[in-house]
Amino acid sequence: MSIQKSKHIAKKSDVTIISPISPAKTTEVYDTYWKFAALRQEVFFNKIENNSYPWSNDYIINTYRFTNAYRAADRVSQYLISKVIYSPEFSKSPKEVLFRILLFKLFNKIDTWELICSHIPRPTFEYYNFNEYNKILNDAFNAGETIYSAAYIMPSAKSAFGYTRKHSNHLKLIELMLKSDTDEKLSNALNMQSAFEIIKSFPGLGNFLAYQLLIDINYSTIINFSESEFVIPGPGALGGLSKCFLDTGGLNEKEIIKLVTDRQELEFERRGITFKTLWGRGLQLIDCQNLFCEVDKYSRVRHPEITGKGKRKRIKQKYKRNLKPIDFWFPPKWNLNDKIVSNIEN
Repeated sequence: MSIQKSKHIAKKSDVTIISPISPAKTTEVYDTYWKFAALRQEVFFNKIENNSYPWSNDYIINTYRFTNAYRAADRVSQYLISKVIYSPEFSKSPKEVLFRILLFKLFNKIDTWELICSHIPRPTFEYYNFNEYNKILNDAFNAGETIYSAAYIMPSAKSAFGYTRKHSNHLKLIELMLKSDTDEKLSNALNMQSAFEIIKSFPGLGNFLAYQLLIDINYSTIINFSESEFVIPGPGALGGLSKCFLDTGGLNEKEIIKLVTDRQELEFERRGITFKTLWGRGLQLIDCQNLFCEVDKYSRVRHPEITGKGKRKRIKQKYKRNLKPIDFWFPPKWNLNDKIVSNIEN
C-alpha cells in the first residue's frame, strides 16, 4: 500500500483504505473517530439511566467538554426542541415558530432566552417591538452578562444594519427574515439544499451558520427533510477530517462525510465496537459532521503528534457537571419519544 508524504505523522500499519471503491487513506485518528463516537454515546446513556459518575472510563472524555454523538441530544438542542419549538404555550404557526427559533439560536444560549421570557413571557413576532427587545439585551450587556454562547462565533452583521451592538443587528436580522416571508419560502423549498440557500442569502449567515440554522429549523414542522440529505462541514469538522485522512482519494469533504455516514455500521463492526444508536436512529450527516469536529479536539490529547490542518494543540473547555435534569424529547416526526419512555421505564 503506497502512502503519500504528508505533514501527518502516521505509521504505515495504521493506514487503511476506507473503501474498496475509493483510494481514500486514513490515519489512526480515523479509528479513534469510531471509538470516540461509541464512548460519547455510552456517556449519554449512562447519564439518562442514572448510572453513577464518572460515566466513562476514558480520562479525556471525563476531563474535557464534548458534545453528544447526536446533535439533537445536546442540552441546548433539547431545550430548543421541547421548550421553544414544541412547547404547548406557544403558537404553532410557521412564522411564529421560525421567529422563536431565530430568537433563540442567534444567541444560542438558554439564559438569554429565559432572560427575554422573564420580560416577555410569550415572545411573538406579531407583537414584536425592536426597542423593547433591544433594551432587554442592552441592559444585560451593560450589566456584564454574557448574551451569546461560546459554541461558535456569530458575525455582527454591522455592515448590513449599522448598529454598534451585535445583538441589535441580530434583532434586525430576525425582522428582515420574518418580513421576507422566509417561513413560506422554506416551506416551499423542494430540498434541503434549496432551504439552505434561502437561509444563506441573508446578511451575516455564511455556510456554517446557515447550515446550523437549517438543522434547527428542520427540527420543526416548517420543513421536513432527512438529516442525511445535505451537509456543510464547519471549520472544526474540516480540522477533524484532515487528521483522519492522509488522502481523500479525490473525494471532497461533503462526499467523505456522506461515505462515512453510509458506512457507519460496517465501520463499527469491523472494529468490534458496540454502538448504541438513538433508539434505532443511526448517525445522520449532521452527527458525523459534528463528530469530526469533536474528534479534532479529542485527538489533540489522544494523538498530539497528528496535527492535520489545525493549529490548536489543547482543548480549551473543561467538563463541568450540569446537575439540571433533561427530559429527553425529540421532534415527534422522528417517532422516538415513545421509545424513550419505554427505555427509561425498563
